[in-house]
Amino acid sequence: MPFLRERNGRWSMPKIVAFGLVLLPALWLAVRAAAGDLGPRPWEEAIHATGSWAVRFLLLSLAVTPARQVFSAPKLILTRRIVGVAVFCYAALHLALYVGDQKLDVVKVASEIALRIYLTIGFVALLGLLALAVTSTDAMVRKLGQRRWQMLHRLAYPIAMLAILHFLMQTKLDVTESMTMAGFLAWLLLYRLAHRFLGDLGAGRLAALGVVAACATAAGEAAWYGLTTGVPASLVLAANLDPALALRPAARVLITGLGVALAAGIWSMIKSRRGGRERRRAPLRGRPTASPATGGGTR
Repeated sequence: MPFLRERNGRWSMPKIVAFGLVLLPALWLAVRAAAGDLGPRPWEEAIHATGSWAVRFLLLSLAVTPARQVFSAPKLILTRRIVGVAVFCYAALHLALYVGDQKLDVVKVASEIALRIYLTIGFVALLGLLALAVTSTDAMVRKLGQRRWQMLHRLAYPIAMLAILHFLMQTKLDVTESMTMAGFLAWLLLYRLAHRFLGDLGAGRLAALGVVAACATAAGEAAWYGLTTGVPASLVLAANLDPALALRPAARVLITGLGVALAAGIWSMIKSRRGGRERRRAPLRGRPTASPATGGGTR
């Protein structure tokens, strides 16, 4: 498997770990299907699972760069291509399962995609993922040129918006999962914007970013319910402050954002202490050793 090796030919542990992780959901779904554990509507369950994992991995691929910058982990970039291709594979499987659920009636599937707006949005997102997957190789980077390749792959953000909109529109009543993903995308977009204008973000700014993303999630959830069900926005916003209710999407985004900020703060302290020890050791390493004739030196 050459795609699991680095350019010098050595096996890449980050790539191997990423490859194993993106395979796990598909393997688990296959095991559940073989055991008849997908419930009374197995096709629908499989379609939902593959679509959910496609969006999750899409967000994870977008999170690689922030994680690499926040935690000074340059090798994380090696995992992005594998995760990105996995996004397309899960999305393609999502469509294939839908075709299977429709008894392989391709004409019916095509008409459904054309007539039902949420399916149209999902199909457009899939075409975008196909374009990103096809151009993910080193050969395509060289053919397109670094600048044009980067411009093309920035489409991952609008593709993610379309994918989450598709997820929201096909959800019936409970949009907790899809709205949580929308909140995570809001965090990623806000991070990209803040990093562009402010540079590297410390723990304090990351914490503020988590708060802003959580507020945006709460507002988005209230607006969605207001537009689709007519529920007053004030009731939805109040639900975010009621501890008796289940954890709302805004709370999940807030906890995750503050967790990232805390982890970044701890990592910064560790790096600072390591740097201090290295600076204290540097003069000792550079000090000349006295010769035995002068009575100095070490044994």
